[in-house]
Amino acid sequence: MAHVSAVEFILELLAAGQSDSEILANYPGLTREDILACLAYASYLAHEYKAFPIPA
Repeated sequence: MAHVSAVEFILELLAAGQSDSEILANYPGLTREDILACLAYASYLAHEYKAFPIPA
């Protein structure tokens, strides 16, 4: 089984359509700030690591 980080897991839940409130209800150890931090990290990665097509 592949290792999934906590950030990746939260982002997958959000991408699957779960709302903040659903995630917080299912994982009471999390806070809204934790979810926002995951989104901020994903945004950082999207800006930092850009993929450029390689001409054939």
